[in-house]
Amino acid sequence: MTDTDTTSTGTPTNTDPTRDRGAADPVAFPQDRTCPYQPPAGYDPLRAARPLTRITLFDGRPAWLVTGHTAARRLMADQRLSTDRSRDGFPATSARLAAVRGRRTALLGVDDPEHRAQRRMVLPEFTLKRAAALRPRIRRIVDERLDAMIAQGPPADLVTAFALPVPSMVICALLGVPYADHDFFEEQSRRLLRGPLPADTRDARDRLEAYLGDLVDRKRQAPGDGLLDDLVRRQSADGAFDRELLVAFAVILLVAGHETTANMISLGTYTLLSNPRRLAELRADPGLLPDAVEELMRVLSIADGLLRMATEDIDVDGQTIRAGDGVVFSTSLINRDESVYPDPDALDWHRPARHHVAFGFGIHQCLGQNLARAELEIALHALFDRLPTLRLAAPADEIPFKPGDTIQGMLELPVAW
Repeated sequence: MTDTDTTSTGTPTNTDPTRDRGAADPVAFPQDRTCPYQPPAGYDPLRAARPLTRITLFDGRPAWLVTGHTAARRLMADQRLSTDRSRDGFPATSARLAAVRGRRTALLGVDDPEHRAQRRMVLPEFTLKRAAALRPRIRRIVDERLDAMIAQGPPADLVTAFALPVPSMVICALLGVPYADHDFFEEQSRRLLRGPLPADTRDARDRLEAYLGDLVDRKRQAPGDGLLDDLVRRQSADGAFDRELLVAFAVILLVAGHETTANMISLGTYTLLSNPRRLAELRADPGLLPDAVEELMRVLSIADGLLRMATEDIDVDGQTIRAGDGVVFSTSLINRDESVYPDPDALDWHRPARHHVAFGFGIHQCLGQNLARAELEIALHALFDRLPTLRLAAPADEIPFKPGDTIQGMLELPVAW
């Protein structure tokens, strides 16, 4: 984890049940990273198995792993692959995820035409134009959090002082969720995504749904200013009020809206501090920052393991995904396909990286990508501009990061300046 600007991946697999490529037994997926910005070493041989290979999930179930960039974009747009987690046999990458698999999940957990209708309800709040309009508010939040961190003085935990509160405050303002309750919903989000036990995940989902259900009820009586308030008004006016759907919207938007960006801020900062030559290049030319954000998203691929289930047989490069098979997209491998990204393990702000799949692709491409880009650009620019001597306050290999079966990021990030 030195200034090598490299990353790696790995593990052998096969094309079970046909084994027509002569590979070894399928490898386990997911695995823990040994460095937070590098894919697990156990994934290395999977690169030779592009675009598709076999893996074994946590419960021993076999599934297909998509590793090739071209195949991934084609399959992510293929509506024969379902995201409906209520389907019998839908895959899961952990016991925790399996524990809430049957819960109603808006947007990510439904197929068209329902997905299209749901996305249309909230899309206006997540357009590029809307993200641009929110930039001044994001800058104020970023500056306020940096003011507080600087006033407290070094050392500081960048996760709790900056990386987590910035996107939490932004998504709360957007949705109309009281930020005063952030300790509660951040803790439940943590338990939902990391457990540690399936019972913790179920309990966290119950608590979030109860809290957000009460919030929806209050907004129905006295709507305020926020996306949830707008949805409540619209449904009430239409006479087709669906409380369960509004709660499902609130859960996915609140949790995804702060967890993913918080992890990108913390892990992006760690990666830049671990690669000082690349950081120096950004300091010398801040105009590179938008491209750097795209490259960081490509390399870090924090949401590694997007899940689908085949509803029909699908032929891919001479292999057949059968109806009922689980399909997993390894974004960390797809985004390092050397046929698309020469020298794919190197951080390179000058490559065209915007066609990465860190946000997914197709109809389920991340709704909040424009907002996330704005937050990352503003947060990273302000952080390194206002703290030019920012550095790690502990040895890099002693700083804890998250396990492989959840969104990747730093558990804590001690820094000084």
